[in-house]
Amino acid sequence: MFVLIRYMGKRDIIIAIDGHSSTGKSSFAKEIASRYGLIYVDTGALYRGVTLFALRNGLINEMGVENPEKLHNQLGNVNLKFGQAARGANSELYLNGENIEAQIRSLEVAGKVSIVAAQKPVRDFVDSILKEFGVTGGVVMDGRDIGTVVFPDADLKIFMTADPKVRAMRRYREMVTRGEDANFDEVLKNVVERDFMDENRENAPLRRATDAIFLDNSNMTEEDQMVWIEKIISEKWKSLKKN
Repeated sequence: MFVLIRYMGKRDIIIAIDGHSSTGKSSFAKEIASRYGLIYVDTGALYRGVTLFALRNGLINEMGVENPEKLHNQLGNVNLKFGQAARGANSELYLNGENIEAQIRSLEVAGKVSIVAAQKPVRDFVDSILKEFGVTGGVVMDGRDIGTVVFPDADLKIFMTADPKVRAMRRYREMVTRGEDANFDEVLKNVVERDFMDENRENAPLRRATDAIFLDNSNMTEEDQMVWIEKIISEKWKSLKKN
């Protein structure tokens, strides 16, 4: 993800935060956005949106993307937009005018998103959307390759991770809270498989940038993480003020 911070008299600043799935990158980015008056954009949701489109159109089977060329040719029919949520300040994803926020959080989509995201045309498609937000500025984004591919010249890079069992439990609890029929062992299996696919895909594999600060939040609360990042931001940009 990246945090793009604007303030009077200085150029736009990009903070890139990448890492493994279910490390809480989105919650981290949302809180930063809230505290510093920025707009939050969920980049992982964009890949999930493409994945949902592929599932609905029969482009994915048990072995992966059944017809990559057909998927690539249909990307022109994929219109992904963020709109204001019905409740709260967070944005929600729309696919061709339909709110798909609930559908993209399913285990079915989670199990296929790394396969779809490994397709170079899909990554190019999503990256083009992300770079538009970069031009607009004043946003917070979460993703896998923001600091290594989308914005390699970011002023500050952070790589987030946590123990797989900790991450699986976080996702399991989220699913239970949403009323979904969740199985911890299946969720853990999905987390481990996504790590492997993310780290071993041919196109833009998940990597820690050489200049990224490492954050293992296995034993940290969300507030612990905010204390950590606020100290870094304060030391690097002393004039940046919270809301």
